[in-house]
Amino acid sequence: MAVVSSSATGRSNQPQRRTKLRWVDLREHLTGYLFVLPTIILVFIFGIFPIAYAFYMSLRRWRVRDGGFIGLRNYEKAIGDWTGGFIFLLGFVILIAAYYLWTYLTESQGRRGLSAWLPTVLALVAGGVAIANGWSRMVAAGDKDYLASIPITFYYAVGAVPIQLAISLMLAFILYQKIRGQEFFRMIFFLPYITPAIATALVFRFIFSPRPSSLANGVLTWLGIEPQKWLFEPTRLINILFGSTFDGFWAGPSMALWTITLFGIWTFVGYNVVIYLAGLGNIPPSLYEAAEIDGATPWELFRYITIPLLSPVTFYLSLIGFIGTFKAFNHIFVMQEPSAQGTVETASVAIFNTFYKANQFGYATAQAMLLFVIIMFLTFVQTKVLGDKVFYG
Repeated sequence: MAVVSSSATGRSNQPQRRTKLRWVDLREHLTGYLFVLPTIILVFIFGIFPIAYAFYMSLRRWRVRDGGFIGLRNYEKAIGDWTGGFIFLLGFVILIAAYYLWTYLTESQGRRGLSAWLPTVLALVAGGVAIANGWSRMVAAGDKDYLASIPITFYYAVGAVPIQLAISLMLAFILYQKIRGQEFFRMIFFLPYITPAIATALVFRFIFSPRPSSLANGVLTWLGIEPQKWLFEPTRLINILFGSTFDGFWAGPSMALWTITLFGIWTFVGYNVVIYLAGLGNIPPSLYEAAEIDGATPWELFRYITIPLLSPVTFYLSLIGFIGTFKAFNHIFVMQEPSAQGTVETASVAIFNTFYKANQFGYATAQAMLLFVIIMFLTFVQTKVLGDKVFYG
Protein backbone atom coordinates (compact mmCIF):
# COMPACT_ATOMS: atom_id res chain seq x y z
CA MET A 1 0.00 0.00 0.00
CA ALA A 2 2.88 2.39 0.78
CA VAL A 3 4.35 1.84 -2.68
CA VAL A 4 1.06 2.52 -4.38
CA SER A 5 0.57 5.67 -2.34
CA SER A 6 4.04 6.96 -3.19
CA SER A 7 3.47 6.28 -6.88
CA ALA A 8 0.15 8.01 -6.83
CA THR A 9 1.65 11.00 -5.03
CA GLY A 10 4.43 11.26 -7.63
CA ARG A 11 1.94 11.24 -10.45
CA SER A 12 -0.12 13.93 -8.80
CA ASN A 13 2.96 16.17 -8.43
CA GLN A 14 4.00 15.93 -12.11
CA PRO A 15 1.16 18.11 -13.49
CA GLN A 16 1.89 20.70 -10.79
CA ARG A 17 5.58 20.81 -11.74
CA ARG A 18 4.75 21.11 -15.43
CA THR A 19 2.31 23.94 -14.74
CA LYS A 20 4.93 25.72 -12.64
CA LEU A 21 7.59 25.33 -15.37
CA ARG A 22 5.21 26.62 -18.04
CA TRP A 23 4.41 29.66 -15.90
CA VAL A 24 8.14 30.34 -15.40
CA ASP A 25 8.76 30.09 -19.17
CA LEU A 26 5.79 32.35 -19.89
CA ARG A 27 6.99 34.89 -17.37
CA GLU A 28 10.48 34.90 -18.91
CA HIS A 29 9.03 35.40 -22.38
CA LEU A 30 6.80 38.22 -21.17
CA THR A 31 9.76 39.88 -19.47
CA GLY A 32 11.76 39.71 -22.68
CA TYR A 33 8.92 41.15 -24.76
CA LEU A 34 8.50 43.99 -22.25
CA PHE A 35 12.17 44.89 -22.64
CA VAL A 36 11.91 45.08 -26.46
CA LEU A 37 8.44 46.68 -26.45
CA PRO A 38 9.75 50.31 -26.60
CA THR A 39 11.86 49.46 -29.64
CA ILE A 40 8.93 47.69 -31.31
CA ILE A 41 6.72 50.72 -30.73
CA LEU A 42 9.33 53.10 -32.18
CA VAL A 43 9.90 50.90 -35.24
CA PHE A 44 6.17 50.66 -35.82
CA ILE A 45 5.51 54.41 -35.42
CA PHE A 46 8.49 55.70 -37.41
CA GLY A 47 9.08 52.77 -39.76
CA ILE A 48 6.18 50.45 -40.54
CA PHE A 49 3.32 52.91 -40.14
CA PRO A 50 4.73 55.58 -42.54
CA ILE A 51 5.30 52.94 -45.22
CA ALA A 52 1.80 51.54 -44.75
CA TYR A 53 0.26 55.02 -44.83
CA ALA A 54 2.26 55.91 -47.95
CA PHE A 55 0.88 52.82 -49.67
CA TYR A 56 -2.61 53.88 -48.57
CA MET A 57 -2.06 57.35 -50.09
CA SER A 58 -0.75 55.83 -53.32
CA LEU A 59 -4.14 54.17 -53.88
CA ARG A 60 -6.03 57.48 -53.75
CA ARG A 61 -6.42 60.60 -55.89
CA TRP A 62 -4.72 62.81 -53.33
CA ARG A 63 -3.82 66.32 -54.36
CA VAL A 64 -4.32 69.11 -51.85
CA ARG A 65 -6.98 66.94 -50.22
CA ASP A 66 -8.11 63.34 -50.46
CA GLY A 67 -10.03 62.78 -53.69
CA GLY A 68 -11.11 59.21 -53.12
CA PHE A 69 -9.96 55.67 -53.78
CA ILE A 70 -8.67 54.99 -57.31
CA GLY A 71 -6.93 51.64 -56.85
CA LEU A 72 -3.77 51.10 -58.85
CA ARG A 73 -4.28 53.98 -61.30
CA ASN A 74 -1.34 55.95 -59.89
CA TYR A 75 0.92 52.97 -60.47
CA GLU A 76 -0.50 52.52 -63.96
CA LYS A 77 0.18 56.20 -64.66
CA ALA A 78 3.83 55.76 -63.70
CA ILE A 79 4.42 52.41 -65.41
CA GLY A 80 2.10 53.02 -68.35
CA ASP A 81 1.82 49.42 -69.49
CA TRP A 82 1.29 46.54 -67.07
CA THR A 83 2.33 44.03 -69.72
CA GLY A 84 5.54 45.95 -70.33
CA GLY A 85 6.23 46.05 -66.60
CA PHE A 86 5.67 42.31 -66.31
CA ILE A 87 8.01 41.64 -69.26
CA PHE A 88 10.58 43.98 -67.70
CA LEU A 89 10.49 42.11 -64.38
CA LEU A 90 10.55 38.78 -66.20
CA GLY A 91 13.79 39.83 -67.86
CA PHE A 92 15.45 40.35 -64.48
CA VAL A 93 14.13 37.01 -63.27
CA ILE A 94 15.72 35.37 -66.32
CA LEU A 95 19.04 37.10 -65.58
CA ILE A 96 18.99 35.81 -62.01
CA ALA A 97 18.15 32.34 -63.30
CA ALA A 98 21.10 32.60 -65.72
CA TYR A 99 23.41 33.34 -62.80
CA TYR A 100 22.17 30.34 -60.82
CA LEU A 101 22.35 28.18 -63.97
CA TRP A 102 25.98 29.14 -64.46
CA THR A 103 26.75 28.42 -60.79
CA TYR A 104 25.01 25.05 -60.97
CA LEU A 105 26.78 23.96 -64.17
CA THR A 106 30.26 25.03 -63.08
CA GLU A 107 30.22 24.09 -59.39
CA SER A 108 27.76 21.22 -59.03
CA GLN A 109 28.18 19.57 -62.41
CA GLY A 110 31.80 20.55 -62.91
CA ARG A 111 31.15 21.56 -66.52
CA ARG A 112 33.47 23.86 -68.40
CA GLY A 113 33.63 25.35 -71.85
CA LEU A 114 30.74 25.43 -74.30
CA SER A 115 28.45 23.17 -72.26
CA ALA A 116 28.37 25.76 -69.48
CA TRP A 117 28.70 28.95 -71.54
CA LEU A 118 26.05 28.31 -74.18
CA PRO A 119 22.94 27.93 -71.96
CA THR A 120 24.10 30.82 -69.76
CA VAL A 121 24.64 33.14 -72.74
CA LEU A 122 21.28 32.19 -74.22
CA ALA A 123 19.58 32.97 -70.88
CA LEU A 124 21.41 36.31 -70.64
CA VAL A 125 20.35 37.26 -74.16
CA ALA A 126 16.75 36.29 -73.46
CA GLY A 127 16.76 38.33 -70.24
CA GLY A 128 18.29 41.35 -71.95
CA VAL A 129 15.76 41.25 -74.79
CA ALA A 130 12.88 41.00 -72.30
CA ILE A 131 14.19 43.95 -70.27
CA ALA A 132 14.66 46.11 -73.37
CA ASN A 133 11.24 45.20 -74.78
CA GLY A 134 9.43 45.76 -71.49
CA TRP A 135 11.20 49.06 -70.83
CA SER A 136 10.40 50.43 -74.30
CA ARG A 137 6.72 49.63 -73.80
CA MET A 138 6.71 51.31 -70.40
CA VAL A 139 8.43 54.46 -71.69
CA ALA A 140 6.04 54.70 -74.62
CA ALA A 141 2.93 54.64 -72.41
CA GLY A 142 4.09 55.73 -68.93
CA ASP A 143 5.42 58.79 -67.15
CA LYS A 144 8.50 59.66 -69.18
CA ASP A 145 9.99 62.00 -66.57
CA TYR A 146 9.77 59.45 -63.78
CA LEU A 147 10.90 56.51 -65.90
CA ALA A 148 13.82 58.57 -67.23
CA SER A 149 14.91 59.22 -63.65
CA ILE A 150 15.41 55.50 -62.97
CA PRO A 151 18.39 55.03 -65.36
CA ILE A 152 19.84 58.34 -64.15
CA THR A 153 19.70 57.03 -60.58
CA PHE A 154 21.33 53.81 -61.77
CA TYR A 155 24.12 55.79 -63.46
CA TYR A 156 24.72 57.71 -60.26
CA ALA A 157 24.83 54.56 -58.12
CA VAL A 158 27.07 52.54 -60.43
CA GLY A 159 29.38 55.51 -60.98
CA ALA A 160 29.72 56.45 -57.31
CA VAL A 161 29.76 53.27 -55.23
CA PRO A 162 32.54 51.20 -56.91
CA ILE A 163 34.87 54.21 -57.11
CA GLN A 164 34.11 55.08 -53.48
CA LEU A 165 34.99 51.58 -52.35
CA ALA A 166 38.20 51.39 -54.41
CA ILE A 167 39.52 54.75 -53.21
CA SER A 168 38.45 54.07 -49.62
CA LEU A 169 40.21 50.70 -49.54
CA MET A 170 43.46 52.17 -50.84
CA LEU A 171 43.37 55.11 -48.43
CA ALA A 172 42.52 52.88 -45.48
CA PHE A 173 45.38 50.53 -46.32
CA ILE A 174 47.79 53.46 -46.48
CA LEU A 175 46.51 55.07 -43.28
CA TYR A 176 46.76 51.74 -41.45
CA GLN A 177 50.51 51.76 -41.96
CA LYS A 178 52.80 53.53 -39.51
CA ILE A 179 53.07 56.92 -41.21
CA ARG A 180 53.63 60.36 -39.77
CA GLY A 181 50.45 62.39 -39.18
CA GLN A 182 48.24 59.32 -39.33
CA GLU A 183 45.53 60.71 -37.02
CA PHE A 184 45.52 64.06 -38.83
CA PHE A 185 44.91 62.45 -42.22
CA ARG A 186 42.16 60.26 -40.80
CA MET A 187 40.40 63.37 -39.53
CA ILE A 188 40.83 65.21 -42.84
CA PHE A 189 39.34 62.36 -44.88
CA PHE A 190 36.37 62.03 -42.51
CA LEU A 191 35.51 65.75 -42.50
CA PRO A 192 33.49 65.72 -45.77
CA TYR A 193 31.10 63.14 -44.31
CA ILE A 194 30.22 65.24 -41.26
CA THR A 195 30.16 68.60 -43.08
CA PRO A 196 26.62 69.83 -43.95
CA ALA A 197 25.74 68.57 -47.42
CA ILE A 198 24.02 71.78 -48.50
CA ALA A 199 27.05 73.93 -47.68
CA THR A 200 29.53 71.64 -49.41
CA ALA A 201 27.24 71.29 -52.44
CA LEU A 202 27.20 75.08 -52.81
CA VAL A 203 31.00 75.10 -52.64
CA PHE A 204 31.11 72.46 -55.40
CA ARG A 205 28.79 74.62 -57.51
CA PHE A 206 31.34 77.40 -57.21
CA ILE A 207 34.29 75.11 -57.98
CA PHE A 208 32.62 73.62 -61.06
CA SER A 209 31.20 76.87 -62.37
CA PRO A 210 31.17 77.16 -66.18
CA ARG A 211 33.14 80.42 -65.95
CA PRO A 212 36.69 80.12 -67.36
CA SER A 213 38.02 81.55 -64.10
CA SER A 214 36.50 78.78 -61.93
CA LEU A 215 38.85 76.46 -60.07
CA ALA A 216 37.99 73.35 -62.14
CA ASN A 217 38.32 75.17 -65.46
CA GLY A 218 41.52 76.82 -64.24
CA VAL A 219 43.04 73.35 -63.73
CA LEU A 220 41.87 72.25 -67.20
CA THR A 221 43.35 75.39 -68.79
CA TRP A 222 46.67 74.71 -67.03
CA LEU A 223 46.58 71.20 -68.51
CA GLY A 224 45.87 72.59 -71.98
CA ILE A 225 42.22 71.46 -72.08
CA GLU A 226 39.30 73.69 -73.00
CA PRO A 227 37.02 74.89 -70.16
CA GLN A 228 33.87 72.85 -69.62
CA LYS A 229 30.29 73.66 -68.57
CA TRP A 230 30.29 70.99 -65.84
CA LEU A 231 26.94 71.17 -64.03
CA PHE A 232 25.40 73.01 -66.99
CA GLU A 233 26.39 70.37 -69.58
CA PRO A 234 23.65 67.88 -70.64
CA THR A 235 25.87 66.14 -73.22
CA ARG A 236 26.95 62.58 -72.47
CA LEU A 237 30.44 62.39 -71.02
CA ILE A 238 31.52 59.72 -73.51
CA ASN A 239 30.54 62.00 -76.38
CA ILE A 240 32.55 64.88 -74.92
CA LEU A 241 35.64 62.72 -74.41
CA PHE A 242 35.62 60.98 -77.79
CA GLY A 243 33.62 63.39 -79.96
CA SER A 244 31.04 60.68 -80.68
CA THR A 245 27.25 60.88 -80.92
CA PHE A 246 26.20 57.88 -78.84
CA ASP A 247 22.70 57.91 -77.40
CA GLY A 248 20.51 55.61 -75.36
CA PHE A 249 21.07 53.76 -72.12
CA TRP A 250 24.56 52.46 -72.91
CA ALA A 251 25.84 55.95 -73.75
CA GLY A 252 26.08 56.62 -70.04
CA PRO A 253 25.47 59.72 -67.93
CA SER A 254 25.88 63.37 -68.80
CA MET A 255 28.82 65.48 -67.69
CA ALA A 256 26.51 67.27 -65.25
CA LEU A 257 25.66 63.98 -63.55
CA TRP A 258 29.32 62.94 -63.43
CA THR A 259 30.13 66.21 -61.69
CA ILE A 260 27.50 65.45 -59.04
CA THR A 261 28.87 61.91 -58.80
CA LEU A 262 32.28 63.37 -57.94
CA PHE A 263 30.65 65.16 -55.03
CA GLY A 264 29.10 61.91 -53.81
CA ILE A 265 32.46 60.15 -54.02
CA TRP A 266 34.21 62.97 -52.15
CA THR A 267 31.56 62.97 -49.41
CA PHE A 268 31.40 59.27 -48.54
CA VAL A 269 35.00 58.15 -49.03
CA GLY A 270 35.86 59.28 -45.50
CA TYR A 271 33.09 57.20 -43.92
CA ASN A 272 34.14 54.13 -45.88
CA VAL A 273 37.76 54.66 -44.85
CA VAL A 274 36.80 54.57 -41.16
CA ILE A 275 34.88 51.31 -41.62
CA TYR A 276 37.74 49.76 -43.59
CA LEU A 277 40.22 50.77 -40.88
CA ALA A 278 38.08 48.95 -38.32
CA GLY A 279 38.08 45.90 -40.57
CA LEU A 280 41.86 46.03 -41.00
CA GLY A 281 42.23 46.11 -37.23
CA ASN A 282 40.45 42.75 -36.98
CA ILE A 283 42.88 40.94 -39.30
CA PRO A 284 45.38 38.93 -37.20
CA PRO A 285 48.98 40.09 -37.83
CA SER A 286 50.10 36.46 -37.60
CA LEU A 287 48.56 35.81 -41.02
CA TYR A 288 50.81 38.43 -42.62
CA GLU A 289 53.84 37.15 -40.71
CA ALA A 290 53.22 33.57 -41.84
CA ALA A 291 52.75 34.67 -45.44
CA GLU A 292 55.95 36.77 -45.35
CA ILE A 293 57.88 33.77 -44.05
CA ASP A 294 56.58 31.81 -47.06
CA GLY A 295 57.92 34.54 -49.35
CA ALA A 296 54.75 36.46 -50.18
CA THR A 297 55.22 39.89 -51.75
CA PRO A 298 53.37 43.00 -50.48
CA TRP A 299 50.96 42.76 -53.41
CA GLU A 300 50.27 39.09 -52.65
CA LEU A 301 49.63 39.96 -49.01
CA PHE A 302 47.11 42.57 -50.10
CA ARG A 303 45.54 40.40 -52.79
CA TYR A 304 45.23 37.09 -50.93
CA ILE A 305 44.86 38.18 -47.29
CA THR A 306 43.63 41.77 -46.99
CA ILE A 307 40.99 41.80 -49.73
CA PRO A 308 39.38 38.41 -48.87
CA LEU A 309 39.26 39.15 -45.13
CA LEU A 310 37.77 42.59 -45.82
CA SER A 311 35.05 41.14 -48.06
CA PRO A 312 32.39 41.33 -45.30
CA VAL A 313 33.17 45.03 -44.88
CA THR A 314 33.11 45.58 -48.64
CA PHE A 315 29.78 43.79 -48.93
CA TYR A 316 28.29 45.91 -46.14
CA LEU A 317 29.55 49.18 -47.62
CA SER A 318 28.36 48.28 -51.12
CA LEU A 319 24.93 47.37 -49.76
CA ILE A 320 24.38 50.60 -47.85
CA GLY A 321 26.11 52.54 -50.64
CA PHE A 322 23.63 51.48 -53.31
CA ILE A 323 20.70 52.08 -50.97
CA GLY A 324 22.05 55.53 -50.13
CA THR A 325 22.64 56.56 -53.74
CA PHE A 326 19.14 55.52 -54.77
CA LYS A 327 17.75 57.69 -51.95
CA ALA A 328 20.18 60.62 -52.43
CA PHE A 329 18.45 63.97 -52.68
CA ASN A 330 19.94 66.99 -50.86
CA HIS A 331 23.13 67.63 -52.82
CA ILE A 332 21.55 66.61 -56.14
CA PHE A 333 18.68 69.05 -55.66
CA VAL A 334 21.11 71.86 -54.75
CA MET A 335 23.57 71.19 -57.59
CA GLN A 336 21.08 70.62 -60.42
CA GLU A 337 20.78 73.26 -63.14
CA PRO A 338 17.92 73.81 -65.64
CA SER A 339 20.41 73.87 -68.52
CA ALA A 340 21.31 70.25 -67.74
CA GLN A 341 17.90 69.41 -69.29
CA GLY A 342 16.84 66.86 -66.67
CA THR A 343 19.92 64.67 -67.08
CA VAL A 344 20.59 64.88 -63.31
CA GLU A 345 17.00 64.34 -62.17
CA THR A 346 17.24 61.17 -60.12
CA ALA A 347 14.20 59.27 -58.83
CA SER A 348 14.15 61.09 -55.49
CA VAL A 349 14.22 64.48 -57.22
CA ALA A 350 11.45 63.41 -59.63
CA ILE A 351 9.31 62.27 -56.69
CA PHE A 352 9.91 65.58 -54.91
CA ASN A 353 8.88 67.52 -58.02
CA THR A 354 5.68 65.50 -58.30
CA PHE A 355 4.91 66.00 -54.61
CA TYR A 356 5.94 69.63 -54.09
CA LYS A 357 5.65 71.33 -57.48
CA ALA A 358 2.73 69.40 -58.98
CA ASN A 359 0.96 68.85 -55.61
CA GLN A 360 0.09 65.28 -56.65
CA PHE A 361 0.55 63.66 -53.26
CA GLY A 362 -1.05 60.32 -54.09
CA TYR A 363 0.88 59.95 -57.34
CA ALA A 364 4.15 60.96 -55.65
CA THR A 365 3.70 58.29 -52.97
CA ALA A 366 3.03 55.72 -55.71
CA GLN A 367 6.33 56.72 -57.31
CA ALA A 368 8.02 56.43 -53.92
CA MET A 369 6.57 52.94 -53.41
CA LEU A 370 7.91 51.87 -56.81
CA LEU A 371 11.35 53.20 -55.84
CA PHE A 372 11.05 51.30 -52.56
CA VAL A 373 10.37 48.08 -54.49
CA ILE A 374 13.38 48.75 -56.76
CA ILE A 375 15.66 49.27 -53.75
CA MET A 376 14.36 46.10 -52.11
CA PHE A 377 14.93 44.12 -55.30
CA LEU A 378 18.49 45.41 -55.72
CA THR A 379 19.22 44.66 -52.07
CA PHE A 380 17.91 41.12 -52.56
CA VAL A 381 20.05 40.61 -55.67
CA GLN A 382 23.17 41.94 -53.92
CA THR A 383 22.55 39.71 -50.92
CA LYS A 384 22.08 36.59 -53.03
CA VAL A 385 24.79 37.21 -55.61
CA LEU A 386 27.50 39.11 -53.70
CA GLY A 387 26.66 37.62 -50.30
CA ASP A 388 27.70 34.18 -51.50
CA LYS A 389 31.16 35.54 -52.38
CA VAL A 390 31.85 36.94 -48.93
CA PHE A 391 34.64 35.22 -47.01
CA TYR A 392 34.05 35.20 -43.24
CA GLY A 393 37.21 33.39 -42.29
